[in-house]
Amino acid sequence: MPSPAISVAMSVYNGAPYLAEAIESILNQTFADFEFLILNDGSKDDSAAIIDRYAAQDSRIRAIHRENRGLIVSLNQLLEEAQAPIIARMDGDDIAMPERFARQYDFLAANPDHGVVSSWTIDIDGNGVAYTIEGNDHPTSFEAFLAAIETGPLLCHPSAMFRRDLVMSVGGYHAAFRHCEDYDLWLRMADITKLCSLPERLMKYRHTDGQVSSKHLVEQQIGVAASRFARRMRLAGKPDPTADLDRLPPMANYDALFGEAGISKEAQAMVASSILYSPIALKGQGFDILMDHVRGGGSKKDLPRTVLRLLRFGEPIRAARLALALLLN
Repeated sequence: MPSPAISVAMSVYNGAPYLAEAIESILNQTFADFEFLILNDGSKDDSAAIIDRYAAQDSRIRAIHRENRGLIVSLNQLLEEAQAPIIARMDGDDIAMPERFARQYDFLAANPDHGVVSSWTIDIDGNGVAYTIEGNDHPTSFEAFLAAIETGPLLCHPSAMFRRDLVMSVGGYHAAFRHCEDYDLWLRMADITKLCSLPERLMKYRHTDGQVSSKHLVEQQIGVAASRFARRMRLAGKPDPTADLDRLPPMANYDALFGEAGISKEAQAMVASSILYSPIALKGQGFDILMDHVRGGGSKKDLPRTVLRLLRFGEPIRAARLALALLLN
């Protein structure tokens, strides 16, 4: 049998509530030459049964069931098992628009200098209702992508399509970047190829309270900072010290990790500025990072307003502590 044009890579962990709709959105693509790899990462809900039901109905689906090992291990396994030269990422709670594969595949075919193409999204909540977010759409040129590294979103991971050989050549997903494995991969891919998003809304991207960008924002942003420093070292012709790590060390050790004084403080400032609007982060470990940032003489931009946000979030003691730190430092 000839190899498919696209391998769809979906990792699922306890995804039952939205999984059927996500699978059907792939099966209903106008571009039909694909294999659909669905890896059940040790789910404890009905995900396995849902996957097997669809696999019995459509021979393009290849179900993989095993114990829980986490998303990064799962994504790398999917890369290894894929038979196509092009990988299309997909999450089990999103909805791909029918023309998604056709538009992205045609773009990669017409632009061999691009290794990754994603798309704009339609943002929805857990009920499928429009979800309003602030900020810019994802960059639609490689030049805009490079500019966005410091200022804004890069690519939507579950709507990305990329060349498998290029991703494998940079080592796939790196284990150290838990909760920001895609961000680190995009920066490493930018060393060897071009990346962009199509200015078309080809994915309904679901926002839920349990997703990584909400639940694990602090850890995610700590990793984002590390990935930027790793890129800085690569651009300077130095080895990437994060490449073979199983996990990142505490930010306090970043000076030693990257071999440069001041990196830990710079990372702290990056993380502090990225969590100012997150109630989950400010009610959790993010508050301690913010306080250390203030006490260490970091920028106070927007922090007085954060005092008011803490009050709105029901944290009067933390609001008072931050206000006092701003007065004393």
